[in-house]
Amino acid sequence: MTADIPAVTAGADGTAPIGGWTTGTVVDVERPTDRLVRLRLDVADRVEHLAGQHYVVRLRAEDGYTAQRSYSVASDPADPLVELMVERLPGGEVSGHLHGVVEPGDALELRGPLGGWFVWSGDPTAVCVAGGSGVVPLVAMSRVARRLGIADRLRVVAVARTWAELPYADELADHGAFVALTRENRAGRVAAPPYPDEIEPLVAGTGRAYICGSAGFASYAQRLLEDVGVDPATMRVEQFGETG
Repeated sequence: MTADIPAVTAGADGTAPIGGWTTGTVVDVERPTDRLVRLRLDVADRVEHLAGQHYVVRLRAEDGYTAQRSYSVASDPADPLVELMVERLPGGEVSGHLHGVVEPGDALELRGPLGGWFVWSGDPTAVCVAGGSGVVPLVAMSRVARRLGIADRLRVVAVARTWAELPYADELADHGAFVALTRENRAGRVAAPPYPDEIEPLVAGTGRAYICGSAGFASYAQRLLEDVGVDPATMRVEQFGETG
């Protein structure tokens, strides 16, 4: 694979770093389910990211055809490797290749980090609501919060159909996330989306809300947070197609 010359510029808000095209060597591959793959990459000329940013992964065929998709970073910026958790989508060219073909030692074309809106570095106190693989950027935020000793400033709500389908389920639960399963009873909670009275205590004293998931989930989460008194002006939304 070839890569363009790396470039670094300031983010649109003047604070978030932006990296150019470079190469990431796959150090570790884990496939926790038949739909998820966790990649850990050694990125050449790496630009340190902020929690909540993403990378573009580009595949290039021998005939010059390319396909690329964006994936949120799960790793703490202090991690020497960049960690991506990718959900394989039906017919997905990039996600299918990453899930079914990529092995340690492979090189991938990457561009990033990217994005300056959906980032968190420890302030203000925030509530985060995510569906399915939308939890990935929140995992990065949670890891930063734990490293800095400010876990009380980040409240995470993770929603999934079942425990097995939720990326990083054990890690999220171990570090205080509220997990709502919609198709599986767990720990005394009957399967259902989050109820307002379950979310209300988590929004108290927060100055920002992060929402990540499919378009449908994002709309639902915004309504849920509004119902418990969160100002829509404080919400930062990242949505994607087909998952959540």
